[in-house]
Amino acid sequence: MKRCSRVIPIIIAIVAFSSFYVPEAYGYIDPGTGSYILQMIIAIVVGALFGIKIFFNKIKSFFTNLFFGNREDERVEK
Repeated sequence: MKRCSRVIPIIIAIVAFSSFYVPEAYGYIDPGTGSYILQMIIAIVVGALFGIKIFFNKIKSFFTNLFFGNREDERVEK
């Protein structure tokens, strides 16, 4: 039992240290990857602008209804 208690920390240490060791990678980024990154940047920007547009339209309509009320209801009642 004592032998197992000594072996387990050693195995854990070996696994931990080997996960941090990275050999040299001879990789490259092909043109398709650059195109994909550009598409993702464009999608993020367009999505953010669309979200901001929806958000500000809701705020604008809230304050318009709060301060000016619904003008169409006043016209119908008269």
